[in-house]
Amino acid sequence: MNVQTTERPSSAGAPAAAPNGDAAASVKDLIYRATIMLDDQQWNDWLALCADDFTYEIRSWSPEIHKELTYLHANRKDMQHLIDLLPKHNTDHSPLTRHTTVYTVDVAEDGKTAKAISAFAVHQHMLDTGSNSHVSAGESHLFLVGKYHDEFVIEDGTPRFKARTVRLQERRLDRGSHWPI
Repeated sequence: MNVQTTERPSSAGAPAAAPNGDAAASVKDLIYRATIMLDDQQWNDWLALCADDFTYEIRSWSPEIHKELTYLHANRKDMQHLIDLLPKHNTDHSPLTRHTTVYTVDVAEDGKTAKAISAFAVHQHMLDTGSNSHVSAGESHLFLVGKYHDEFVIEDGTPRFKARTVRLQERRLDRGSHWPI
């Protein structure tokens, strides 16, 4: 069996305006393209889908302490810096894949902004990278579950992310959680 280990090219492509001017369809398409780029670790291509004033948050609710937890709050510049440092992060390099389902897309009456809610499940695919890692190498594990709460700006029929809040069900994050989710 021949296993290819080179980086996969991203098949997401650049977002485009929906030909019929359907802003909701364009937003939905953008969310799915972003998912593909994140899966393919095309971090800069993903960030290119974001507006200049983009903000990104990872949050969760703790029922034990009855508090909102914020794991990350960053603007576009902060995210670029995080992406630039990803090659230096300590990780086992086990790839993550996301399954995203868009629940709602609400486009403003003027067609210039939109909001969307999507559910996601992230799976981690274990690699044999150290002592005793062969025990789980080749297995896939559920890594994270939650919802994306996205806001968009729409210019000339093309949406861009203005904000993404990642709402996690988990409160314990492991290796790989420093990657954009």
